Amino acid sequence: MFFASRRTPHTGLRHALSRALVSIGFVAGFYATSAIADELSDVSQLLRAGQHAQALTKADAFLNKNPRDAQMRFLKGVILTEQNKSAEAIAIFTKLTEDYPTLPEPYNNLAVLYASGGQYDKARTALDMAIRTNPTYATAYENLGDVHAKLASQAYDKALQLDNNNTAAKSKLTMVRSLVGNTTGGTNPKVAVVAAAPTPAPAPVRAEPVKPEPAPAPKPVVKEVPKVEAKPEVKPDHKAEQLAEQKAAQLAAQKAAQKAEADAKREAKAKANAAADAEREQVLSAVNAWAKSWSARDVKGYLNAYASDFVLPAGQSRKDWADERRARIEDKGRISVKIETPQVSVSGNTATVKFRQIYDSDRTKANSRKTLVMTRQGNKWHIKQERSGS
Repeated sequence: MFFASRRTPHTGLRHALSRALVSIGFVAGFYATSAIADELSDVSQLLRAGQHAQALTKADAFLNKNPRDAQMRFLKGVILTEQNKSAEAIAIFTKLTEDYPTLPEPYNNLAVLYASGGQYDKARTALDMAIRTNPTYATAYENLGDVHAKLASQAYDKALQLDNNNTAAKSKLTMVRSLVGNTTGGTNPKVAVVAAAPTPAPAPVRAEPVKPEPAPAPKPVVKEVPKVEAKPEVKPDHKAEQLAEQKAAQLAAQKAAQKAEADAKREAKAKANAAADAEREQVLSAVNAWAKSWSARDVKGYLNAYASDFVLPAGQSRKDWADERRARIEDKGRISVKIETPQVSVSGNTATVKFRQIYDSDRTKANSRKTLVMTRQGNKWHIKQERSGS
């Protein structure tokens, strides 16, 4: 059974009535029994009678037992709208768009609710989604035109507030106002099978020549859920349904495991990269500390930068080498050592640092390539080999 659309007054927007509940039932894969159809019909009748609290109580009781039933969820969203609980209604219809993204009607309902709160940009976005899911959805196109007209009216009104002598804006505003007005006073199209819920009367229009009174936002129109006659002669194949559910569950579990494995690999790689970056930073920090001690003529700090197993020049003892380095440093009145374009590679407890060394003292200036082979001893990096010109 199909339902026609009904125009709501004031803004000209149409509520999503065209096949909304029926199409949701089929997309969700539900085949209503006679008992379920009766409950849906009871809730719809209570809603049409204006007994919103009773309708909501019955709907909640049903959803406690059947939380995935899309038709009753849709109907609950309409009930909440009638109770002016727009935020809760928006949550219901938003969840329906997430569960059934190919249905245009819930998007249209959201547009009506957003428009009722003056959120015309959101209303426009929701209608764009409705049209994207169903390019032949005429109601959404018409509603989108009305929303654009309302936005245009607001824009021209703002232009006149900034420049009251703008005759072009006045002319355009009058034209848009006339267009919007033509959508508010027409005859409502007939509704198939059941009548629409009562809608508020149009608000009076101020007799101002330029600035129109903002039109009240629409309320969605209630549609009775069609009663599906039970066909006892057709017995559902429970075994086939169980096999299909098992297969779907296995596929979902497999996809979840694959995703978890991929996520774990990405996380491990990210952690490894972060650890490698931190290691290179530590190595470079040790090299910069060595250059800083050298520049400050801090002999103790300079010599401590070298490892205990530092490769000494041929024929020199550690003491002779240290004495020679001390004499070179203390003999200078000023020293500056800069490290430029360092390249650091780390492999286990060994690191190689290649850089350009800019040396300047009161006696000598030098610009050369240098390589330091570092070794990790405890938690610190020390120089194990030192080569120039490479």
